[in-house]
Amino acid sequence: MAWLSPAFPIGAYTYSHGLEWAVADGTINDAADLAAWIGDVVRHGAGRSDAILFAHAHRAMAAHDEETVAATAELAAVFQPSQERHREATAQGRAFLSAVTAAWPDARLTAVATRLAERPLAYPVAVALAAAAHGIPLGPALLATLGAFAANIVSAGIRAIPIGQSDGQRIIAVLAPLIAEVATRAATASLDDLGGAVFRTDIASMKHEAQYTRLFRS
Repeated sequence: MAWLSPAFPIGAYTYSHGLEWAVADGTINDAADLAAWIGDVVRHGAGRSDAILFAHAHRAMAAHDEETVAATAELAAVFQPSQERHREATAQGRAFLSAVTAAWPDARLTAVATRLAERPLAYPVAVALAAAAHGIPLGPALLATLGAFAANIVSAGIRAIPIGQSDGQRIIAVLAPLIAEVATRAATASLDDLGGAVFRTDIASMKHEAQYTRLFRS
């Protein structure tokens, strides 16, 4: 849970996953809009895809299959739909792995990190590798990571819309069953199940790249 804390030094608070543009555009105006937006991202977008990639990376790391670890890391990096989303995923992934290997040293994780040092590393894969290396089971690790992903977008919405902290917590509570459902299904999904259908979210991330006034990096 320390790794998924908002205080963990990966700069998560600086990213909105395209939400800032959707707020500026008028697509998202209140807590109900935000809950629907994040729900779609979790069920049909990056939430689900990241969860599937997380599961495959975790299993590969647990099985000492470094070739599959590298292949999964590469797939996760190229799966990003825009420049800012790629930066969001890989900057956080690299920062996460650096912080974990420094404070929670593990020889095998350090070796994998060294092997992947010159490659882009998406955040969900980085968390999966650390969790597997430290013996954290796939189920709870995946559920917690997907929950933290949704909570970070809620946090961005609280600041960007803005809405109150209580509304933010209500959204997290409402999304909890969906997050559990998606995490459970992702744990047994194949890489052929990867895909997304949240075009508005992807377009928002592309539009954000050229947005004149911005609080967030994505």
